[in-house]
Amino acid sequence: MMANGDVKIVYMGTPDFALPALSALVHEDWNVSLVVTQPDRPRGRGKSVTPSPVKLRASELCLPIAQPDRIKDNAEFVNLITDLHPDLIVVAAYGKILPRELLDIPRFGCVNIHASLLPKYRGAAPIHRAVEAGETETGVTLMYMAEELDAGDIIAAARIDIAGMNTGQVHDLLAPLGAKLLTDTLPAIVAGTAPRVTQDHDAATYAPMVRKEEGHIDFNAPACVIGNKIRAMNPAPGAYAFLDDMQMKIVRARVCEDAPNAETAPKPGTLLCVSQDGITVAARDGVVILDVIQAPGKKPLRVSEYLKGNAIDLGGVFR
Repeated sequence: MMANGDVKIVYMGTPDFALPALSALVHEDWNVSLVVTQPDRPRGRGKSVTPSPVKLRASELCLPIAQPDRIKDNAEFVNLITDLHPDLIVVAAYGKILPRELLDIPRFGCVNIHASLLPKYRGAAPIHRAVEAGETETGVTLMYMAEELDAGDIIAAARIDIAGMNTGQVHDLLAPLGAKLLTDTLPAIVAGTAPRVTQDHDAATYAPMVRKEEGHIDFNAPACVIGNKIRAMNPAPGAYAFLDDMQMKIVRARVCEDAPNAETAPKPGTLLCVSQDGITVAARDGVVILDVIQAPGKKPLRVSEYLKGNAIDLGGVFR
């Protein structure tokens, strides 16, 4: 059996989700010969050019780094990887689909850590979409990579319960879980004994990237749908609605699905109660109680704290 240090790995990742796996590989003395991450880009409110979280961690670990602008039709990058003679490529939220010419280079193949229980939620935003759909369970899948998006054979998966969690909370559980799944499975991958289970492609669902405007809450929706969306958009891109001319972020909320009498039901979005316990807002078939809100340019506050210095008129309408 090969020692960990004899297995040459190219690691490809970009955001925070990819940090635990990179750290775990180094901690367990796997030979990470190169880290590939997206180029430095403008980030944050000031749009200052900032390196990716993976680049920062790789620099801390004194690992070689490559940041190609593209990997498709990039002969220079393909030659760089070819000349390294890697045994394995490991991918975690890199942000690009690997072309066949890269997939064919390492002798043990290319594996990907994906933040869903495949074949559900293939795509860029599996955690957001699982929370938005009201899933009570999700997980991570380790798979061999194919040219099609997240369609490769499954090696292993791990599950967690996520009922009531927001996207940030689920992310923070899945990232280290994916790292453990990878390091637990690597010996079998290298030995050639790892399983390969073909995905049920007919059961696949797609998780497209989340756009900022998707955070706009429509109170004409059922209360449970609104609650799921608020949790899905937390911490980013953030849920919001307009009260008069003010865009109010909705950080945390509770749902009551009891349907009001159809003849007396208030217009969805109407503020029914404003108290220390929260802001109760009418939905299509129940109410949503806002617990934590954020006014423009201010920090998030519990409603009880917000009301100490601000007034909210009963009978207003969120739109």
